Amino acid sequence: MKRRTFITKTSLATAGILSLGKNVFTMPDKADILIKNAQILDGTGVQIWQADLLIQNDRIRDIGHFNSTTAKKTIDASGLYLSPGFIDIHTHSDDDILLYPGAESRITQGITTEVTGNCGYSATPLKGMDREKRAKSFKDDGIEESWTDVDSYCKIIDEKGIALNQALLLGQGTLRRNAIGLVDRHLTKDELKSVLYELEKGMDQGAFGFSTGLEYTPGAFTPTEELIELAKVTARLNGLYATHMRDEEQRLLSAISEALTISRKSGVRLQISHLKANGKANWDKQIAALNMIELARAKGVDVMFDAYPYNASSTTLTVFLPHWSREGGSKQLGQRLADPATREKISKETDHKVMFDLGGYELIVINSLKNNQNLIGKNIIEIAELWNAEPIEAVLRLLEKENFSVGFVGHGMNPQNVEKILAHPLAMIGSDGDSQAPYGPAAKDRPHPRSYGTCTRVLGYYCREQKIFDLPTAIKKMTSMPADQLGLTDRGRIAKGNIADLVLFDFDEVKDLATFNDPHQYSTGIEYVFVNGTAVIQKGEMTNAKPGKMLRS
Repeated sequence: MKRRTFITKTSLATAGILSLGKNVFTMPDKADILIKNAQILDGTGVQIWQADLLIQNDRIRDIGHFNSTTAKKTIDASGLYLSPGFIDIHTHSDDDILLYPGAESRITQGITTEVTGNCGYSATPLKGMDREKRAKSFKDDGIEESWTDVDSYCKIIDEKGIALNQALLLGQGTLRRNAIGLVDRHLTKDELKSVLYELEKGMDQGAFGFSTGLEYTPGAFTPTEELIELAKVTARLNGLYATHMRDEEQRLLSAISEALTISRKSGVRLQISHLKANGKANWDKQIAALNMIELARAKGVDVMFDAYPYNASSTTLTVFLPHWSREGGSKQLGQRLADPATREKISKETDHKVMFDLGGYELIVINSLKNNQNLIGKNIIEIAELWNAEPIEAVLRLLEKENFSVGFVGHGMNPQNVEKILAHPLAMIGSDGDSQAPYGPAAKDRPHPRSYGTCTRVLGYYCREQKIFDLPTAIKKMTSMPADQLGLTDRGRIAKGNIADLVLFDFDEVKDLATFNDPHQYSTGIEYVFVNGTAVIQKGEMTNAKPGKMLRS
């Protein structure tokens, strides 16, 4: 369903709910839940006030002052803060939600809705020449792939049941890979037409827009003009374009310029993903980057950005390898590395990128691989010493040993820059994490702590301790701002008639416990979390309820 149709239907439905005729609020004598004496943060950034709130079915029935006889159950929220549920605008839970439908690492930090399909990759649609390979990859992770498009993917997740809501973006890399594989060339007219068709079809079935991962393949092979065509379709359907830009290091400013150009020429709403100036040599680009974005917005470009509250990033180790070496996929990369002359060329280009983009091999800490588990937690310098090899050779050898699937944490960000980005009025919070739990396949890895602690770190560390913004502003960045960016008209704000996605927390106690060395730690201070009116966290404990659903645009 297109967003304009959705908004019209939602408005009519809400009008019916709030009318004096037959509706969910006037039919029952009692509400389901009364949250009493809460400090209300409505998500708009205004000041806090004390009030009671009634939940009926999946919606906020009323806000005011009520006695306990008005509801079947009363929660005394004295000393606690009540806010809209947190909306994580940038996640990668597309696949993991099928492994961890309880979304433990997400709901324990107050997240009630997350946006998936980021950085150019989405779990759907699955088709084309790459389908069998991707289906096998899913099966290796314990996921039986049986969907083909957005509609069937959403239905499978809804049937399985999940603890929180999800909104899907279509990955441009996925669409391009389905069409021609990992090939470095322009699409033909017919190929572009088919990709545009798949994008429009996916958005008609409920996707909220599309994303790019232009540091990855095949996104890196995509010319700007091709992205503008996708953005035009997305703009026509009132969708969102979220971009992991071509560069976040040496060429950060040119990458921002490209993203702004795409938005300007297409009219699409633009979300710059995980904005940062990565690597010490690039830290001084941060002010210029923010100035570029501010100026573009002042000139009418609809641009905002997200960031996570950590000084380190995390991605796949192949990101340091030159794009040309990755064309075709892992098999072809392995063949290139087997040729001495080509290996030397890859080695030199990779070494240069590590040193100038990040700042050194000691900043690369391995956090995910399958075979050499003893290397998790070690940096490349330590691995090189173990193997009596040069650091660049250790990188290439490790990739070969692991079939080019190695994750790492890169400690290349400036703490003061992170604060400036988070505090910026155009910034909202996006974890860049996914659904995790301290059991199952995820337990053997050492994921970035952002999967467990992003929202609680914003509240506990950056708001309460560092005071880079006040509490209403912190909440706004995690609620109404992402809701508005997505076009979610009945979420992200505490208001009569809105969906009852809510978080009740103790501001004095809220804290992220996940660390880089010990990331599988749930946050504290989150007392209740309601998803569509049902408690998934109650008195600080998970209820195992799965009231979440796939949202459709």
